[in-house]
Amino acid sequence: MAEEQLGRGVALDNNQFWCSVCLDLLKEPVTVQCGHSYCRVCIEGCWDLEERKGEYSCPQCREVFQPRPVLGKNTMLAEVVGKLLGASAQQSSPCADPADVACDFCSVSTQSKASKSCLTCLASYCAAHLEPHYRVSVLKTHQLVSVTIPVKEKMCSQHHRLLDIYCKTDKKCICCLCSIEHHCRHSNVSAAAERADEQVLLVVNRKKVLKRLQERERELDELVQALKEFKSGCQTAVNSIDDIIDKLISSIEKSRLLAKQMIGSQENIAIAQAEELQLQLEDEIAKLRERDADLEQLSQTTDHIHFIQTFQSLSTSCESPDLPPGAVVRPRHSMEMAAKCASELKDDVEALLTKTWPKMSARVCAVGVVLPPKPKTRDEFLHYYRALTLDTNTVHRYLSVSQEGRLVTSHFRAQQYPHHSDRFTDVRQVLCREALSERCYWEVSSSCCLWEVAVAYKDVSKALHDSAFGTNKKSWSLKCFPGGYAFRHNDVLRKVRGPASSRIGVYLDYKAGALSFYSISDKMTLLHREQTSFTQPLYAGLKLTDDGSNGERTAEVMKLW
Repeated sequence: MAEEQLGRGVALDNNQFWCSVCLDLLKEPVTVQCGHSYCRVCIEGCWDLEERKGEYSCPQCREVFQPRPVLGKNTMLAEVVGKLLGASAQQSSPCADPADVACDFCSVSTQSKASKSCLTCLASYCAAHLEPHYRVSVLKTHQLVSVTIPVKEKMCSQHHRLLDIYCKTDKKCICCLCSIEHHCRHSNVSAAAERADEQVLLVVNRKKVLKRLQERERELDELVQALKEFKSGCQTAVNSIDDIIDKLISSIEKSRLLAKQMIGSQENIAIAQAEELQLQLEDEIAKLRERDADLEQLSQTTDHIHFIQTFQSLSTSCESPDLPPGAVVRPRHSMEMAAKCASELKDDVEALLTKTWPKMSARVCAVGVVLPPKPKTRDEFLHYYRALTLDTNTVHRYLSVSQEGRLVTSHFRAQQYPHHSDRFTDVRQVLCREALSERCYWEVSSSCCLWEVAVAYKDVSKALHDSAFGTNKKSWSLKCFPGGYAFRHNDVLRKVRGPASSRIGVYLDYKAGALSFYSISDKMTLLHREQTSFTQPLYAGLKLTDDGSNGERTAEVMKLW
């Protein structure tokens, strides 16, 4: 019973009894001074190759021994491995998978799966036929390995010998005769020694693979989470748009109802006023007709006294004093104006939608779970357009910023600004308010002969001699002048060639560490692309240089929609 328990215990930990050279169970195990154990044949073979150097190392920890150690059999390990081999010899499984290697000694009808291959016999054995290799003393010296491929595939096709040597020059496994005939001048080592060397590289590579695996698993988790948040955000955006449009439609419906009520109310008032005026006019018309008849009759009388007395009474006015002259208007014209106002409202709303839609479309196209390819056309760059405004807290005292915050103008007289720690004091330049840490695109233009477009960290120097864009490590600048362009960073100036233009496009891919400048005219031309690694959010900047001209010098952050 104790032996069965020991056997099961050994089976649970059998990986501890494998030789790291041949990657098989230990055969005649020996233990070197550093504590690692090997098959006697394996470690002796490795040290035979190191005989010329006079130093003998452990294939695992590389500890060096001098002189060559005398190896003694580790009887305890041998006993444990023997019990393990005895337990495995009792098991035999038939070949079930086409990839299994069949035992070379089983009959075809009862062919079993091979459990070991003998590199000395050049044959594969099932557990039952392998048993003599553990019992017969002559066979115990044979080299047994795990079955991976048929033994014939481990043999040299030319000499029919085992491939037991590795040619480092040709990077291939060869047999001993190949090493003499075709590889005699090459760097040849035993397969075991090469395996020991590559085992070290395998550990390193596996660490890299595991590290990469962990990174990919983390990226997958982030992708799943980002996709979940993206779907939720899309639904939230759809619901929000529905709510906003519904409110807009409701507001328009209310306005339509109010307009109809207003027109109806005004119609009722106008009709009542018109009907009242109509009655007054009809009454006055009747009186005037009666007066006209009396005057006609009086004009035909021959009695002078009667004429004079009667005319005095008929000469008084019979018109209504409450009826103003010209009280009647053409209401059709005023109602046409109301309809015209509604038409103008429609035009304004449509214009607003036309203006807003590209912005909405660009924002939608710029949102995603996976970054899209780098933009190539100006329309693709516009998907990343970022509206920027100049920061008056950073503007130099000889510059002024327009009310909308997009235009900067250079002056001959200093402007009155309150003190601020972010204000440039030595150079005529200004930063924008918005921090940039994603993909973004903007365009600037200038009427100056000498001007610069730049990006910089917020804590870039404001008052020292190196505060100019590009003269320090915290800013990147493209200088524009009549003869061309120049890129500057950390006070290193590089000339840039490209078509002259007063309009420059800037594309920033923050995470990729890419900053690109483009000349914008009839077409978009790349002037310079800088590849680096950003450590802080960036801020767009403009610099105006005094070129000695008397005209007004301006630069503008363009509003693209």
